[in-house]
Amino acid sequence: MLSFVDSVQEAVAGVKDGSTVMIGGFGNAGQPFELIDALLECGATDLTVVNNNAGQGDQGLALLIKEGRVRKMICSFPRQSDSWHFDAKYKAGQIELELVPQGNLAERIRAAGAGIGGFFTPTGYGTMLAEGKETRIIDGRGQVFETPIHADVALIKALKADGVGNLVYRKTARNFGPIMAAAAKHTIVQVSEIVPTGALDPENIVTPGIYVTSIVRIDSSGAAAAGADLKGQVA
Repeated sequence: MLSFVDSVQEAVAGVKDGSTVMIGGFGNAGQPFELIDALLECGATDLTVVNNNAGQGDQGLALLIKEGRVRKMICSFPRQSDSWHFDAKYKAGQIELELVPQGNLAERIRAAGAGIGGFFTPTGYGTMLAEGKETRIIDGRGQVFETPIHADVALIKALKADGVGNLVYRKTARNFGPIMAAAAKHTIVQVSEIVPTGALDPENIVTPGIYVTSIVRIDSSGAAAAGADLKGQVA
């Protein structure tokens, strides 16, 4: 059942220790910072996090890693100039890493949402990334079998939602959001605006409301909108 909640804390309250959490975003674009901050506050630990990166600077996912809440990262781009918290944890043996080529990462998440049991891809064949995985020669080319990535929870950021949870995104902030929404048991979304049902052009809806569990509206100051403010917009 879809719910519109009053706060980011309420939105993430059900995230349990040991959960696999997908977090949208490509760097800062589309990263749901307010939801991540609430996840940090709620105390959930021993998390497996699926994200394109492994945190940047001293905000968002990087803070989850710094505070020792993340047991394992599944990502394609773990190191960059400001990924110092991940670097420190990894060198100390305090966090696991599953490195996945970016296209494989996207397709493994998409496969989970589509109910696909796995797929063969040439990416990674003949490298350390293929160790322990099934391989075949298909049409004369080496291929490695990749399995879907499922999640207990997805935290994503969209631009607008309507009264039944349909979502549209802002430009490149869309990135991993749609496939993560379909791959998780529960999808929690922060949006900038909630509009009446029917106000979104059906041709522009990217994520159907059937994939969405909870929605919280974040205003321009970064604060969650009160429930009373939502009621008139979703009628």
